[in-house]
Amino acid sequence: MAISAATRLGAFFLSAALLVAAAPARAQGTKPPVESPRMRQIHQALDLADHGDKRGAMEIVLRLLEQHPDFVPAIKLKGMLLEEAGRTSDAAVAYEEALKLAPNDGDLLLKVGISKLAAGQKEEAVKLLQQCIRILPADGDAQYYLAQAYHLNGQDDLALRAIRQSLKAEPDNISVWQKYGELLCGTGDCAVGLQWLLKAQHSDAKLPRIDYDIAATDYKLMDLAGTAEYAARAVQSQPNDVTALELLATADVKLAKWQEASNAFERILAFKPDDVEALLGLGQCEVELKHYPAAVDKLQSVLRLDPTRLLAHFYLSRAFAGMGRTADAQHEAALHQLMMEQMTFIRSVESENRENPIRAQARQLLAEHREADALQLYREHFKGTAATQADAYVFIGKLYLFMGETAAGLRNLRHALEIQPTVRGAHTYEGILALKQGDLSTAENDFKAELANDPNYQVAIAEMGEVRYRRGLWSDAAEQLARSRTTAPELLYMLCDSYFHLGKVSDANLTAETVAAYGINNPEVMKELNELLIRNGQTELAQHLSANLAQK
Repeated sequence: MAISAATRLGAFFLSAALLVAAAPARAQGTKPPVESPRMRQIHQALDLADHGDKRGAMEIVLRLLEQHPDFVPAIKLKGMLLEEAGRTSDAAVAYEEALKLAPNDGDLLLKVGISKLAAGQKEEAVKLLQQCIRILPADGDAQYYLAQAYHLNGQDDLALRAIRQSLKAEPDNISVWQKYGELLCGTGDCAVGLQWLLKAQHSDAKLPRIDYDIAATDYKLMDLAGTAEYAARAVQSQPNDVTALELLATADVKLAKWQEASNAFERILAFKPDDVEALLGLGQCEVELKHYPAAVDKLQSVLRLDPTRLLAHFYLSRAFAGMGRTADAQHEAALHQLMMEQMTFIRSVESENRENPIRAQARQLLAEHREADALQLYREHFKGTAATQADAYVFIGKLYLFMGETAAGLRNLRHALEIQPTVRGAHTYEGILALKQGDLSTAENDFKAELANDPNYQVAIAEMGEVRYRRGLWSDAAEQLARSRTTAPELLYMLCDSYFHLGKVSDANLTAETVAAYGINNPEVMKELNELLIRNGQTELAQHLSANLAQK
């Protein structure tokens, strides 16, 4: 559900008692003070606002602030009037100014918390709303927005707890029903969540994004017909809602409603002309509708934007076959098969990229000579997983090598092998260092040692292929590099060159296209690939790949 302070706090805005007189009492737990001349002016301004004279109300507030710039009720009312006028950023400044002067004002904590949440400052919003809850524990609004903040911060268990408190405080609030249903579905209880969403929708069919929430829940429950129905309703009420259009298109594709899906994708592309997912989806629809030239146009656009989209090759193969272009169809099918096989390497690399969240911090710790802290960071990050003590030393060792600290890197890698001789990666990173130093014999021995522990370790297989390539052993190099399923552009270049040396021109050309797909953002590799193709008489392919690069 979209965050809307005006929707949830309209009554709050117009209530003088709540915002001016009672707010300090709520925050401090005391009786309202005896009305002063300043408070009489505030009440006068509020009365004007209640009767629609917002300009007159603001004039009173501004005059009051000229005389008393630190008067919190006046700053608060200024913020309210700005918010009502649609000047949300100016209102946020006023609320924050007032909060600095009255840090325990529950209403201001709520307002500033909502403002931070709308600005995407989730952690700050959580802190402010938590403080608001401590002061106003039964405030349904505060619990509602705290639930939203937790949800956007990825803390759905806490979000569910907060929205239940909001529901307890406001059991008849339809917006709370909607948020409760959304959060239930987000935590896996989609069946019950759908009941709450439908309850909210039946009470108020015009709730913002209620149809989309129901459609998204239906999709998770694999009710594709329900998904399409409610996504279509969402689009009808909000024609520019791209997220709803995407969900509608997805449901229509799965229902094989190709023309309906095509229409939805066309509408998405009207808003996002270079959206790869929409272009790919539209290309698939055109294939299924037998609009083959249109399909080719869309799918080739996909590959210009993202050459690694292997499904585009699959649908291109079908489109070319439908047009009777058999050779082109076979070529695209072969590319799709090759890139499918390479997906195993991508998955292998992704499994190792779990280290990425701590990599920069660990490097900083090592730069500060805090190796023990870097090791502890790794242990904490992988606590509860299968990672071992030796894995931590491999991680530190390779970071040292990347930093140019060769001695420290080797010390950690060798210590990892002392602790656990079969630890993955230690021999490989020693081999990569030897390869970098031009010591091919040591590098080969290191990679052999790695593969003796794990014959299927794709990184070591690929690096062994590089050793064989540098030795000019083209057949061995091609075998190892192809077996590794590598997607590294530099290694794919070596595979392409090895195929050319072996006279396997067709395999070399297919590999050249994968080099271009994965190396399109690497100018040096693309330059060398172009020269390799021309050197081997493949001028037409070189021109084709260069043209694709120019259109990128």
